[in-house]
Amino acid sequence: MVTHFKCPNCGADMEFDTASGMLKCDSCGREENIENMPVNKQHPKGVKVTYDMDYEDKKAYETGFDNDYADPLYDDDQTHHSTFSENEVNEYHCKNCGAVLMTEAQTTATKCSFCGAGIVISDRLSGIYAPEYVIPFTISKDQAIAAFKKWCKKGLLNPKDFKVADRIKDITGLYVPFWLYDLNGKGEAEAICTKVRTYTRGEWKYTETKYYNVYRKVDLNYLKVPCDASKKMDDTLMDRIEPYSYNDLKNFKMPYLAGYIAEKYDFDDDELLPRVKNRIHSYVETYLRSTISGYSTVYFTRKDIHIRKQKSDYALLPVWMVCYDYRQAEHNFIMNGQTGKIVGRPPISTAKVIAWFLGVSGGSFLIFRLLTLLLGGGLL
Repeated sequence: MVTHFKCPNCGADMEFDTASGMLKCDSCGREENIENMPVNKQHPKGVKVTYDMDYEDKKAYETGFDNDYADPLYDDDQTHHSTFSENEVNEYHCKNCGAVLMTEAQTTATKCSFCGAGIVISDRLSGIYAPEYVIPFTISKDQAIAAFKKWCKKGLLNPKDFKVADRIKDITGLYVPFWLYDLNGKGEAEAICTKVRTYTRGEWKYTETKYYNVYRKVDLNYLKVPCDASKKMDDTLMDRIEPYSYNDLKNFKMPYLAGYIAEKYDFDDDELLPRVKNRIHSYVETYLRSTISGYSTVYFTRKDIHIRKQKSDYALLPVWMVCYDYRQAEHNFIMNGQTGKIVGRPPISTAKVIAWFLGVSGGSFLIFRLLTLLLGGGLL
């Protein structure tokens, strides 16, 4: 089922506008408040829809819970989400021009390659397939291009012709599927710590070492920990464009996707849970270590950390994909569509690297020679 959001004034396609946060018609300027639209397929009067049937604040507290992680009540909460079959319909028709739209099974929103109409494939986003949340784009395409050009100029070791940033091959607004996890982390640790004091009495110098048995328990809750669920996206880069501000997190409604590309998840929440648990495990361990301070040495004799999933929600988060053509090679960069943070691997100028190395090594050599002359001449 293909969904077009038509302007009731002029009949043109409406798209989500980052500046106003509303559904907007570029032809006549009419705007519709998305938040006033119901979540289901009924739409407010005047909006025509056509269908084609083809961490928490890091606050921890010590508490006397039992170290009994085998308790079945402490198992991960079971949540049920839909999975997608391999043989879903991949062919749709644009209602505007009748063109055939061939999409991958994961695509949920796209644009018609012939007439440019923004299209939402609603049957992949409704009912049991609907995400719980969405963070709308707050950065427009023009703003994304300007921000990328500014970012290119900052690289000290980037080639000069890359800094010009005049070879943007394509820039695409994409809603990436994420799972947002609520997790609880319990940690328990025992350590042998020392405090060392050195003092002098008369002609003798003494070193006093006191030993302490230290015990810690923490109970931490982490809310909405994000994890991207797309095969196409580089996990390392996606982790680096965080954080997203959940102040803009909204209940999902299809009009937010109009004019952008969106995908559904490749991995369900259970498949990604080990990755998220590993991430939170390191957070709990770091926090445990931070609670033991003021000692000269700390030696852990036992650490028990258990991470439990409380719930997970399916969400779509905004990303600008920038494809840059540099010296007949494509370089891909990712921009957070809400904050503007950019990550990627820009080309490096070999000449600048050599010049920088020679400058550093040459400067160090000159300083060394100067110190040698001063010391040799008895000036220091």
